[in-house]
Amino acid sequence: MFTEEIMPPPAPAHTPVDILRFNTCGSVDDGKSTLIGRLLYDSKSLMEDQVEALERSADITSGGQINLANLTDGLRAEREQGITIDVAYRYFATPRRKFIIADTPGHVQYTRNMVTGASNANVSIILVDARLGVIEQSRRHTAIASLLRIPHLVVAINKMDIVGWSEARFNEIRAQFEEFLPRLDIKDVKFIPLSALNGDNVVTASPHTPWYPGPPLLGHLESVHIGSDWNLHGFRLPVQWVNRPNNPRDPALHDFRGFSGQIAGGVVRVGQKILALPAGLATTVKQIWTLDGPLTEAFCPQSVTLVLEHDIDISRGSMLIGLDETLPGAGTDLHAKVCWMHPRPLQRGKKYLLKHTSSTVQAVVTEIEHRLDITSLEPESVPSELALNDLGEIRIRTARPLFYDSYATNRLTGSFILIEPGTNATVAAGMLLPARELVKPEAADYII
Repeated sequence: MFTEEIMPPPAPAHTPVDILRFNTCGSVDDGKSTLIGRLLYDSKSLMEDQVEALERSADITSGGQINLANLTDGLRAEREQGITIDVAYRYFATPRRKFIIADTPGHVQYTRNMVTGASNANVSIILVDARLGVIEQSRRHTAIASLLRIPHLVVAINKMDIVGWSEARFNEIRAQFEEFLPRLDIKDVKFIPLSALNGDNVVTASPHTPWYPGPPLLGHLESVHIGSDWNLHGFRLPVQWVNRPNNPRDPALHDFRGFSGQIAGGVVRVGQKILALPAGLATTVKQIWTLDGPLTEAFCPQSVTLVLEHDIDISRGSMLIGLDETLPGAGTDLHAKVCWMHPRPLQRGKKYLLKHTSSTVQAVVTEIEHRLDITSLEPESVPSELALNDLGEIRIRTARPLFYDSYATNRLTGSFILIEPGTNATVAAGMLLPARELVKPEAADYII
């Protein structure tokens, strides 16, 4: 499970540059914001005026070092308290890859913000203070990364300089993680010793760790394989918008009628038979359009507009799926794992709005099955409620059927949020568990 890797050779000039999304998480003062600042600073991804502002600022430490955390901790309250509160996004690129970073809070009070920032990540970086080792927040964030099905995990053991770059301490913390990782669904884990403050093993290899054979953090992020992270089996297109330009000056657009959205799974091709839900009628893809022009095929996560051979009653909230592939689950009784994100606890019988892909329906929580004990990673059966930042399993009944995949199969069509009707506050993020598969329609229902 835990294998070391050697730095790959430089990517050829013709290799396409893809985008990797990653988040940093861990406990307070583990160095998340400093690590991101160090990545940006040492990779030369900052503009000159940003560097000059940092050097001129009053936030220079007594040792003469720039406070790199200020690159992401932009709120006054964050700087005053020395903690991250909101999710901060930063962007940078190297010749190998483009990156989108989400700096997420470590304070237990803001675990919900961590869930938000990590929801679309390819890689989650769990920072651990080498002095403290694995603590409850380390377990909590690792469990959340597992629940969110983040494909790749990096355990960055920070502040190794304070413990004298001890290989024994590094191995001890690694053993603490490996003790509970088998209970979580995480397959790709990488352990890296580093010092975010000094830059050791962040962008360049450190001379202080001759016992560590792997690449620095940036080298790992540049080389980790993410091509198979997207679900390319089972075409899914939640319809966001019915595209009707209706331009009388352009004959090609006068009668144009397409269905726009982001492909949430699989591949679609011109001439492919698809099924429109909830109408339950099948047709064929006539054209595939993007902002850059027509395509013969498209795949997840591209945003496209499909033109169909036949007129079918399709609107926002409908879903187009591949007819000859695995069909989604369907029903009004849902079973899900949730992270509760509101100060008022979740209780049975509460009514909410459930937003799933491009569809929003009324829903009621019918049962709270259990709450996850973060310390033992064991379920606590039949709790009366879920409090802020609790993880648990619930059952929900919706006003009309949803068409969905399990979150383990498809992160896009298997996720949802719960919204409080009166305030429009997002109170929970949910991950759907497997359900009975939709039955394929009979041939008489096809429009082909």
